[in-house]
Amino acid sequence: MLRPMVIAGLTVDPLTNSPIVILKEIGGERTLPIWIGLLEATAIASELEGIKFSRPMTHDLLKNIMSLMDVKVNKIEVSDLKNNTYFALIYLDHKGKEISIDARPSDALALSLRMGAPIFVSEDVIKKSSQIDLKAEPDDKTEQGKKWQEILEKLNPDDFGKYKM
Repeated sequence: MLRPMVIAGLTVDPLTNSPIVILKEIGGERTLPIWIGLLEATAIASELEGIKFSRPMTHDLLKNIMSLMDVKVNKIEVSDLKNNTYFALIYLDHKGKEISIDARPSDALALSLRMGAPIFVSEDVIKKSSQIDLKAEPDDKTEQGKKWQEILEKLNPDDFGKYKM
């Protein structure tokens, strides 16, 4: 069963300094925190705050392309949670044909805001989210995976502020 939700806000994980988007159940009390990247948090926050940039950001570009091609977003669904990773689907309508596309929840949410599409979360995902292991190790234990993990852990959000949009 799918539960309708809205984006209640953004916050920061005090332990990791990672952005978290908070979904809240419509007509209910349950919430769903989803850890996302800094750039995706910026895409969501800018749309929530009505901030417009002089050039289209990625999600705005996608919206523009979809509008020109007469593609509509019917809904987005946070559909699964595996190994502490959320999965989402974007349901599109193109000339009466429904198509679902795999997406990161953060991208699906940023697009839903721009397209005015409703957000749904699987009941199963809500239940699984209460069992997230916050101390879990990453799945990629290769040398390259360890290298990227080290690079990402050393990133400081202030580093992104020096680039103009």
